[in-house]
Amino acid sequence: MENPIYTLGVDVGGSYVKVALMRYFHQSGNHELVDKQTEKIRKRNPKDVVVDAVNMVLMRNGLNQERDIAYLASTGEGEMVERKTGHFYSMTSHARGGIFFNPEAKTVVDMGGLYVRAIKVDSRGKVIDYKMTGQCASGSGQFIENISRYLGLAIEEVGPISLQADNPEVPSGICAVLAETDVINLVSKGLSTPNIVKGINLSIANRVVKLLGSLRAESPIALVGGMGMNEGMIQAIEEISAENKRNTFKFTSHPNSIYSGAIGAAIWGGYRYHKLKEKQAVLAV
Repeated sequence: MENPIYTLGVDVGGSYVKVALMRYFHQSGNHELVDKQTEKIRKRNPKDVVVDAVNMVLMRNGLNQERDIAYLASTGEGEMVERKTGHFYSMTSHARGGIFFNPEAKTVVDMGGLYVRAIKVDSRGKVIDYKMTGQCASGSGQFIENISRYLGLAIEEVGPISLQADNPEVPSGICAVLAETDVINLVSKGLSTPNIVKGINLSIANRVVKLLGSLRAESPIALVGGMGMNEGMIQAIEEISAENKRNTFKFTSHPNSIYSGAIGAAIWGGYRYHKLKEKQAVLAV
């Protein structure tokens, strides 16, 4: 019976550190998610947050990094991970994480804190082509966080509250500053919180669907990243997509979508570990 290896993926974003512990069976090529951890950075040193998150996962599973972890892979702000084995580009990691969640996916949409990326992938999660939004924060998860704070909502409440909307109004602002001004105006007009949140989700969803159109994306499409857990955002994307008769996209999401980067990095780490082992075996002959 094959003995699996353990790999760790650490995804350092602008607001959160995500850690995924994976078990990898090389002969079958199977990967299993063993454990996961999310830590909000807040005003702490991100390097300290990484150490704490990694140690929590290791302790819960009775593992020692030097003895038991074959590969620790970083992605995102990799310089914040001091004891890593190697680093993987964020787009590559999220693409592979999307395939882990949905092996049939032909497109992965990484909806992160800073921007949205639509990525065409092959069956292994290799990037074929991509399109991404600009740096305007009103199309990002960070903007959702900022607005939720202004409305007095926890980030976990944003999705469910959006589903309660009955007459949403979409902000007209094209950048974060103007969009936040629009939201302030909507509040002063007496628009309900569900309708404001749904309007914001529809605004971002419209950008996502346009991005998919410009990429000539193929279904199924896996929605990953922090906004991939926002059920209100998923509903908005499906509604906007349904309005466009030329694009009949089929979307999938997963409750662990925020870990797509960490999971993808851990999977690529396992692959690289065995490639290095094979190379060393050849050189030793």
